[in-house]
Amino acid sequence: MLSIVEHDYGTPERTSEKLVTLTIDDREVTVPEGTSVMRAAALSDVKIPKLCATETLEAFGSCRMCLVQIDGMKGLPASCTTPVAQGMVVHTQNKQLADVRRGVMELYISDHPLDCLTCPANGHCELQDMAGVVGLRDVRYGYQGENHLDSKKDESNPYFTFDPSKCIVCSRCVRACEEQQGTFALTIQGRGFESKVAASQDESFMDSECVSCGACVQACPTATLSEKSLIEKGQAEHSVTTTCAYCGVGCSFRAEMQGEEVVRMVPNLDGHANHGHSCVKGRFAIGYATHSDRILKPMIRKQISDPWREVSWEEAIAYAASEMKRIQAKYGRNSIGGITSSRCTNEETYLVQKLVRAGFGNNNVDTCARVCHSPTGYGLKNTLGESAGTQNFDSVMHADVVFVIGANPTDGHPVFASQMKRRLRQGAKLIVADPRTIDLVRTPHIEAQHHLKLRPGTNVALINSLAHVIVTEGLVKEDFVRARCEVDSFEKWRKFVSLEKNSPESMEEITGVPASEVRAAARLYATAGNGAIYYGLGVTEHSQGSTMVMGIANLAMATGNIGREGVGVNPLRGQNNVQGSCDMGSFPHEFPGYRHVSDDKVRAQFEGAWGVSLQNEPGLRIPNMFEAALDGDFKGLYIEGEDIAQSDPNTQHVTAALTSMECIIVQDLFLNESAKFAHVFLPGSSFLEKDGTFTNAERRISRVRQVMRPKAGYADWEITQLLSNALGYPMTYKHPSEIMDEIAGLTPTFTGVSYARIDELESIQWPCNEQHPEGTPTMHIGQFVRGKGKFLLTEYVPTAEKVNAKYPLILTTGRILSQYNVGAQTRRTENNRWHDEDRLEIHPHDAEERGIADGDWVGIASRAGDTVLRARVTERVQPGVVYTTFHFPESGANVITTENSDWATNCPEYKVTAVQATRVSQPSEWQKRFREFTETQESLLKGAAADAVAAK
Repeated sequence: MLSIVEHDYGTPERTSEKLVTLTIDDREVTVPEGTSVMRAAALSDVKIPKLCATETLEAFGSCRMCLVQIDGMKGLPASCTTPVAQGMVVHTQNKQLADVRRGVMELYISDHPLDCLTCPANGHCELQDMAGVVGLRDVRYGYQGENHLDSKKDESNPYFTFDPSKCIVCSRCVRACEEQQGTFALTIQGRGFESKVAASQDESFMDSECVSCGACVQACPTATLSEKSLIEKGQAEHSVTTTCAYCGVGCSFRAEMQGEEVVRMVPNLDGHANHGHSCVKGRFAIGYATHSDRILKPMIRKQISDPWREVSWEEAIAYAASEMKRIQAKYGRNSIGGITSSRCTNEETYLVQKLVRAGFGNNNVDTCARVCHSPTGYGLKNTLGESAGTQNFDSVMHADVVFVIGANPTDGHPVFASQMKRRLRQGAKLIVADPRTIDLVRTPHIEAQHHLKLRPGTNVALINSLAHVIVTEGLVKEDFVRARCEVDSFEKWRKFVSLEKNSPESMEEITGVPASEVRAAARLYATAGNGAIYYGLGVTEHSQGSTMVMGIANLAMATGNIGREGVGVNPLRGQNNVQGSCDMGSFPHEFPGYRHVSDDKVRAQFEGAWGVSLQNEPGLRIPNMFEAALDGDFKGLYIEGEDIAQSDPNTQHVTAALTSMECIIVQDLFLNESAKFAHVFLPGSSFLEKDGTFTNAERRISRVRQVMRPKAGYADWEITQLLSNALGYPMTYKHPSEIMDEIAGLTPTFTGVSYARIDELESIQWPCNEQHPEGTPTMHIGQFVRGKGKFLLTEYVPTAEKVNAKYPLILTTGRILSQYNVGAQTRRTENNRWHDEDRLEIHPHDAEERGIADGDWVGIASRAGDTVLRARVTERVQPGVVYTTFHFPESGANVITTENSDWATNCPEYKVTAVQATRVSQPSEWQKRFREFTETQESLLKGAAADAVAAK
């Protein structure tokens, strides 16, 4: 039977240069100092009974099952809480110990339901196992006295059940919530016989502070906390290790299976990114993969007003290819292009960009990173020499000060946030720069030393004022700068940031942050030891996104916080493979590995491998595609796994561009917003239905393994290959491993990457090559990738998006824990129980001025458009700022965002939109049109299904 944890040595591993030798049951054992007796025994293959102990949690010593005898020590100490000592002699088995353990187990069983055969944990219940281990055969106390057997179940959570009648009060769930997740939502309430696990103030799990990460379920040794899917389906018969398809953390999971049906997703204890932890999305929200909304048959139509027609794969591919050929023949080679997906694998993304460059014959390929982290690539490439973060996630455990800028890790990257919070509880200091009071500012046992609550759009002003303090107060790490950086560039930067206009006092009027706070934060970051910066879309999605990334790199270089553990510049990537999509050459100006298409030597390498001539001029970016479409020059688009009609700014402009095209091919799971404008729909495959790799935010390449056959017949890479062949450019791959081999042969940072190597190491952080055969956890050790680090001037230029009397508020946008990106996946799960609509956060002062109460419908108007959302009155936002998420298409959050963008990369300025908010009573005109259009498109889709049934 499958176990929840592949191996469990009872207590966490300890590291120490000092080794201790002891004797356990006549076996000599040598372990690091600080190791528990229990772990030392387990390492020597001596198994001591346990219930409250697990290696993922600190020892607690409450169950009294792991008692041992130690020569020279009084009583029977708990092996989990007793550290080893030199020369210690331990006995784990004798009659006295057996009698005590059996007596303790007898007490547990006397207050426990005897329904083992029908219990969902039957076969992997630790209580059941330990009862067998200690030889319990009878319970002398009977079952007639006071007990907890009639305790009421808590079924409130959609994903798991809490059955207190089965609880042994081992505290593992409470400790998991504290130590692993850091939410502190659970406690032991009462004393003695009245002791029980309680959520928050003895509330239901659904109404409590629980975030449904599943750590408590993972830790429970009985069936007290059980997945509802396990109760419904029964236990798995095999498992497959794969990688989560949600955020950029890249958690490793074991998909526990019955045939081709997923019973449950169990976080992998050996996962290098998550170490056995998970969040509500990765652990539970996989129902979308088998949702009835999935389209499983190819469809085509001439016009978007026509009904869809289900066709064979052969007809769909032939039609798509013929339309692309027709358009190019009529409008020219550059009239079509493609958009890759950050949700698909590296191999699939690589094939799409290869199809565009070699099959379409142009460089008109782009990716969703255009609208999120393209400034990261530009800014880090120009300063440090590589377009990616510098550290692995574990590096945060060595940080002395953590500086979070424009990111909300507890919502966007929750598993990494839990690790970060663990370090903060250990004593690391925290600085947060964010317009909102995110959870991390004050959460259980954590409070930021400084919350720089700046006005949206003033990031560069803030980073310059921080740099001003570091330079003018002599806090620069001069020896690092002289040895590792271009001195001329540093001196120019030093002179620039030293100007009075960049001082905190001068910038206070612009940023809204008190100068004293800026000065204190700068001193803390520069002097506290290891300083680590983590940033998100609150940095990049601005008109000066690239400038701000450069400013962050400047700050890290000036303080010497680059090139070792515990420091670095760390972009928190939003989607599961947004790093990989960039690595694979999804930008119109770069081949895989971030090498420019104009480089003759690089281009010749790809021409030789691909067997065609390639263009030396960059192609169209996504915004350029839209403009060219409206100008009548761009007529065909292949979109794999992306929903630009919902995710890109100024929705009405985007949909106008899509409407003007003659052939849009959408390859996806559902009829998303972009697919409603499509002429060809190719049903894609979920991450459970394919093999490949994802690359997470720390450059970690992890395997995605197929656990079920593609429900529509093909994996996404196979569909792209079919289309390429139909277009006349041959692709003959038999397995994604062959695609990775080609990538490795053409990409210097991937030279040492192969499926065999990933399987051997479990994951690899690029660069992986001859110099780094096992990958590179920390970048820029000794020297920067570009040689010397380069300081760049970061002049603050105010955004063109100004508030005025008509639009007096600033709208900024973000995400929430339970939903993901445009919501196509999570909206089709029970996660809607937590968040079923996008709401507008508004400060009480602004709400009162406008007569808006919590829950009222509010019209939000900008220069681009208007929509209506329900209000949430909260002090999370500052006066003058409103905030919303963008997970639900009917909300129209991007109807009101504008086309303002980053000066270098065209990354949209989602974080700054001037708006007005007014109390209203009905949807906006756009929302009315949207509903009408959606109903029409859904009826055209139903018509296709009905025709298919009639044809049978």
